[in-house]
Amino acid sequence: MVAVSIAPSSSSLEALFAEQYPRLVAIAYRVLGDRADAEDVAQEAFVQFVRTGRQPEPSAPGWLSVAAAHRALNLIRSRKRRIARELAEFRLHRPLLREAQAAMDPLALLDRAQLQIVVRAALLRLRPRDAELLALRYGGSSYRELAQALGIDTHQIGTRLARAERALKKEIEHATLR
Repeated sequence: MVAVSIAPSSSSLEALFAEQYPRLVAIAYRVLGDRADAEDVAQEAFVQFVRTGRQPEPSAPGWLSVAAAHRALNLIRSRKRRIARELAEFRLHRPLLREAQAAMDPLALLDRAQLQIVVRAALLRLRPRDAELLALRYGGSSYRELAQALGIDTHQIGTRLARAERALKKEIEHATLR
């Protein structure tokens, strides 16, 4: 019985590797800008070449080039997604971090408490309709919800909200100057 090998002969594969590896590294390096990553991509392209049962034939250099370019681009995409996930997680936890830091700082706690008192007092001095509008908006209501709650047109919300915010700012400044 004769054993038949489906893997390419090692000498022809070695020759293909020696000939194409520097080119694949150069392709990946142009995309990635990092030599170590480019070398990894080139090696992974050869591993994929062997795993798919391809033979060192005239079309092999083209296939390897495309495989290296795809792997390099996929690596960039993967890193971009990871960075986006980490940034989103950071943004999600940043307020918690600030709160934790502020909770440890007695002066920050005092400043926050004083600011809350000033803002609440300023809200009480506003026209009831303005205070209501601000409370609803900063409580998370959308413009449509504000319009429904106050019985006014949605297009008027932006203007009224801006006026109410200016009035609140004026009241806060007035209170802090006393």
